[in-house]
Amino acid sequence: MDARPKAMITGASTGIGATYADRLARLGHDVVLVARDEARLQALAERLRHDSGVVAEVLRADLLLRADLAQVEQRLRDDASIAMLVNNAGIAGSGPFASADPDKVEAIIGLNVLAVTRLAVAATRNFVARGGGTIINIASVTALMPESFEPVYLATKAFVLALSQSMQQELGPKGIHVQAVLPGVTRTEIWERSGMDVQALPPEMVMEATELVDAALAGLDMGETVTIPSLPDMADWENFNDTRRRLQPLLSRRHAAERYRLAAK
Repeated sequence: MDARPKAMITGASTGIGATYADRLARLGHDVVLVARDEARLQALAERLRHDSGVVAEVLRADLLLRADLAQVEQRLRDDASIAMLVNNAGIAGSGPFASADPDKVEAIIGLNVLAVTRLAVAATRNFVARGGGTIINIASVTALMPESFEPVYLATKAFVLALSQSMQQELGPKGIHVQAVLPGVTRTEIWERSGMDVQALPPEMVMEATELVDAALAGLDMGETVTIPSLPDMADWENFNDTRRRLQPLLSRRHAAERYRLAAK
């Protein structure tokens, strides 16, 4: 009898990460749950074992601490039974750029960029060796809206989007599926942790984490590289992407564009 697939989920103690753990367990995945709050992780693991009959392991780690991050990376590299990484852990809330706390900015970049990238590298090495695997990177619709949100957070999510698209281009032929999920406003604890009130937003903007994850997993099954659960027609994304691709032959040329040469005269 074949072993069940195993998924590692970061930021698994609550919100989107906990919902991924629940849905993947229902689909028959054993899970490795990673977060800082061990008590919440243990409670979730016990529920998943009881409800879905899977193996649910707790790996307590603060991904902003180099030693903890290295421990999780090592597990991803060494455990050949892990076939999926849900790179979900993240933080927001740097505030206006002019008054941003440099330490908070560093923490946001450390978790949203550095940890995401290092874990993706570790998972990729494992998945290339095993001949396949899935990496789900949780980005944000703010990656497409640079005029509308605080600069540091949205820049980290733009990084995650670009990273995922480039990874899929390289790793798809090796049997690895990379998906970037771009949630809009989702009802999770990230808001209060960041000093923001989700209740102040129009309710028609706020999606529940369960609906978000269900849509994201449907997009994964459909083979999408980029999944935007709120977007009614994915043709709009494809048109956007096609326009971006059409720019490529024009972006690196021997001479400056005529308008700049004329302005210099």
